[in-house]
Amino acid sequence: MRFHTRKWVKPEDLNANETLFGGKLLAWIDEEAALYSIIQLENNYVVTKYMSEINFISSARKGDIIEIGIEVKKFGKTSLTLSCEVRNKMTRQTIITIDKIIMVNLDEDGKPLPHYKTEIEYVKDRLK
Repeated sequence: MRFHTRKWVKPEDLNANETLFGGKLLAWIDEEAALYSIIQLENNYVVTKYMSEINFISSARKGDIIEIGIEVKKFGKTSLTLSCEVRNKMTRQTIITIDKIIMVNLDEDGKPLPHYKTEIEYVKDRLK
């Protein structure tokens, strides 16, 4: 799994227990999955269709630095299936895992659009 983004847990990210609010973390994950998919599929019209069971394993506290990892599991005709792990950057302790996130490639009218991708592409390879 490649870890692409780091977030610093700030006071406004906390819940009543003084730990990272799960909803905030899920918003970060959804944004990361969207950005990853937009770059892979080379299309700004990508939406989240599905997230499987979300497994909260540990918590993060104010001042922690977390990192969000995304991995491609499958290329569908119009979709991209990802998995996600979020961990504490300093301790490497896993905070959350999501086994399946399905992102769908859309046309300008919001209809599923085939993307014809079959493997991960890196931006550096597109620029040659």
